Amino acid sequence: MPYWLMKSEPDEASIDDLAAAPSQTLPWTGVRNYQARNFMRDAMQRGDGVLFYHSSCAEPGIAGLAHVAGGLGPDETQFDPASPYFDAKSTREAPRWLKVDVRLDRKTRLLPLHEMRQAPALATMRVLQRGNRLSITPVEAAEWHAVLRLLEG
Repeated sequence: MPYWLMKSEPDEASIDDLAAAPSQTLPWTGVRNYQARNFMRDAMQRGDGVLFYHSSCAEPGIAGLAHVAGGLGPDETQFDPASPYFDAKSTREAPRWLKVDVRLDRKTRLLPLHEMRQAPALATMRVLQRGNRLSITPVEAAEWHAVLRLLEG
């Protein structure tokens, strides 16, 4: 099973928002990077594991575990002029941006970025690489299992 790390700003969509959502499922909207979009379009499948990562906050890190619940389709925010994710060049006939649905497996303790950096098993994890800004990155099986061990501490 493939694994992913998906970043969300907690003031926009937090692990608590996911837990409170109907069926504990949210559409993963707002992705505006072609490589991250292509991961959703070409590689993600229903059931893939997700490390739900809080970014752009006081203490970034992994806040929970989830999975891809399906729902690949157009990201509706691209069509909404009131949305910060509006894309005037995108059309319903040829949408540029996609979303998948993400369902909560469980909220975890926060595994902060600084703790992740100290774990040798995570040394090659893409989120820890200098200059990585992608909101969605693949996670190797060994990295996934190392994260689970750290969370269980």
